[in-house]
Amino acid sequence: MAALLKALAKSAGPKLAIGAGLAGIGLLVSGWIDRPAAEEPAVPAPVAKAPSPTPAPAKPAERRSDQPMTIDPRALTVKRVLKIDGPFRHGDYAWDESGAPTTGPVIITVDLRAQTLSVFRAGYEIGAAVILYGATDKPSPLGAFPIMQKDADHYSNLYDNAPMPYMLRLTSDGVAIHGSDVQWGKATHGCIGVPVAFAQKLFGVTKLGDVVVITNGKRLDVSKAQVGA
Repeated sequence: MAALLKALAKSAGPKLAIGAGLAGIGLLVSGWIDRPAAEEPAVPAPVAKAPSPTPAPAKPAERRSDQPMTIDPRALTVKRVLKIDGPFRHGDYAWDESGAPTTGPVIITVDLRAQTLSVFRAGYEIGAAVILYGATDKPSPLGAFPIMQKDADHYSNLYDNAPMPYMLRLTSDGVAIHGSDVQWGKATHGCIGVPVAFAQKLFGVTKLGDVVVITNGKRLDVSKAQVGA
């Protein structure tokens, strides 16, 4: 009997070993199948590049009243002038941007003899006003000057802290365009005074470096310009 059991065990040994081995492989395979898939590494979202800061416009060089700049005459080409009906008196102004380009170079002209100021954008007149200008002892300078400073709430540091709203400074020795009480018989210390409401509009459309051309009777050629819208 003992011999029979031994023989049976001997013949079954390889089969048990194979079975055990297959069972082990099954467990390994089962474990691999049941194991949760490894999570894909998160792909970092692309980092948006911060926009490059817009460089500040270069500040125009300081100029005294006796140091006007040269200007290309082609920059003074007039394509349209405003239609102004009736007399233009002290305190009056006109402003109309309709039909004019919304962008383009801005140039301001001042005629001391005619006592008027005009503002052009890309050759289209968008504003005009009657002005005050410098008295004989403090005359307004002639020539072309860039706007060197803007200050909406400026007070004079030369003349008793006088208010100079919407100031556009033209020279280092105190000449500017600014809001004033424009009345017949008044004068300035060399500045160009315009109605305050007009000065506010002018302040809004100008930037540093825009050119102001001051003459004494010399006017732009408007013979080929369109009148009105």
